[in-house]
Amino acid sequence: MDTWQAIQSRRNVRAFTDQPIPEADLDRILEAGRRSPSSQNWQPWDFILVTDREQLRELARVWRGAGHVADSAATIVVVGPAEDNEFHRAQLDLGQATMAMTLAAADLGVGSCHAGVADMALARELTGIPDDRDWAFLISLGYPADRPLTPIRNPRRRPFDEVVHRERW
Repeated sequence: MDTWQAIQSRRNVRAFTDQPIPEADLDRILEAGRRSPSSQNWQPWDFILVTDREQLRELARVWRGAGHVADSAATIVVVGPAEDNEFHRAQLDLGQATMAMTLAAADLGVGSCHAGVADMALARELTGIPDDRDWAFLISLGYPADRPLTPIRNPRRRPFDEVVHRERW
C-alpha cells in the first residue's frame, strides 16, 4: 500500500480477529512512532507494547471507551511527560507519533483505534509507567474482523470546501 492509500484506508477499528501480528510488523509500527516529527527534536514519548491477553483485558479498564483493547492483538501505551509547555508541544508530538503509527499499521493491513487513559493509577500498575510520567493513551492494533482496510470512497467527513479556507476564513 502506498502512503495515500494508507491515508484513505485508515479508519478506527474496534473489532479484531484473533490473528497475531508478526513481531517484525509491530517493530515497524513502533519505529514509525519513534521516527515521527518532534518540536525541537524533544521526542517526549515512550511506548509500551502489550500483547499478553490477560494484560490487554485489564488494560481495557483504564477508560470507559477502551473496550476494543481487550480483544486487540496488541496495544501500544503512548506515555507522555509530566511537564509540557504553554503551547502543549508534547501533546502535538505524541499526536504525530500516534498518526505515524496508525498509518504504518494501515500500510501493513493492521487496524487501529486510539483511546484515552482515565485511570492512570491502574495503567501504572499494569504497565510500570514511572511516577515521573503524568499521562498516557492507547493504540489498539489487530486485523479487522469485519472487512480489510481498503480506501474509503465516501468518508463521513465534512465537505472539503467547508473545511478548507484559502488565504482567509
